[in-house]
Amino acid sequence: MDNQHITVIYKWTANPGKLDELTAIYTGVTEAMEQNEPGAEAVHIYTSEQENALYVRDEFKDASALGFHLQSTAAAHFPSLLSIAVPGPFFFFGDVPQELKDATDQMQLAAEFALHSSGFDR
Repeated sequence: MDNQHITVIYKWTANPGKLDELTAIYTGVTEAMEQNEPGAEAVHIYTSEQENALYVRDEFKDASALGFHLQSTAAAHFPSLLSIAVPGPFFFFGDVPQELKDATDQMQLAAEFALHSSGFDR
């Protein structure tokens, strides 16, 4: 992992009875990212029936790829997601520029940000 890579881990809590619909929307999000976002390196969705929620891990090549995602796929799906689920918290790991931090504030994602300090990949 280089110093430009950004990982985002977050949760969407479905309204009662809406977990299947939330999962279906996120299947569409995943497909759109795979087809239209070359800077999205990985997306993994985890479903918790116990918490009536989805946990998501997105991996972006850099801040530009994250910005593209927020302006395209995320923006396109956000209204339908908000109609059936509550976002957050969102954790951003990597060097996220201030303008993208500001965008997460406008989206009310309850975002937190952290810079990489150590670790390794095999």
